[in-house]
Amino acid sequence: MTEQHVDHPLAAAVKPLLDAVGATPVPLDEAKAEDVVLEWEGIPALAVRLPHLSSALDRLLAEMTRQFDGRPLAELDRWEKQRVVALLEERGAFTVRHGVETVASALGVSRFTVYNYLNRQDSSKPS
Repeated sequence: MTEQHVDHPLAAAVKPLLDAVGATPVPLDEAKAEDVVLEWEGIPALAVRLPHLSSALDRLLAEMTRQFDGRPLAELDRWEKQRVVALLEERGAFTVRHGVETVASALGVSRFTVYNYLNRQDSSKPS
């Protein structure tokens, strides 16, 4: 990013959000049509490049690892793995193609086990 964008108060304000969603700040003069331009007091201040959907699940799994004290997900106990599946479902992880397979691999369980965790959640929700 150019110096003017790095120092802009908007860049500092949105940095935690961009980091959380895997977005990248882009200098205005390098912005593409698909980038989101953020304005500050009505003046374009910063462009944001959104991540590709394919990396979303990887980011979600990395976030789960951070939430569970940095331990590899495969080393979590059963209750913790069920919690990971519940959190990932809340965040839409299973709408991504091959989401169940990717999560199962990260957790060191079978797809069948992930489906069981998901079904267990569905049956515990009030109708």
